[in-house]
Amino acid sequence: MPTLSIFYGIVVKLNTRNEHNPPHIHVFYGEEEACFDFNGEIIAGSFPKNKTTLVKAWIEIHRDELLANWNLAKNHEKVFKITPLK
Repeated sequence: MPTLSIFYGIVVKLNTRNEHNPPHIHVFYGEEEACFDFNGEIIAGSFPKNKTTLVKAWIEIHRDELLANWNLAKNHEKVFKITPLK
């Protein structure tokens, strides 16, 4: 899974081998892991509340880029990095 972004200890990855819907990202923080859809909702796993707020803000800012990466992955093309939350 390539890393799309890293910010505040949060690592955001996209599984390019599994393009099942809904479009989503895998997010890691220490021992915690969750999948977020592109609306910022947790669809699997659990995540600390304060870090969830950061991930939701990042998704809101970068939704178009996430969708572009999702489409690249579906076409087996290389995905690109996304600017971290500052």
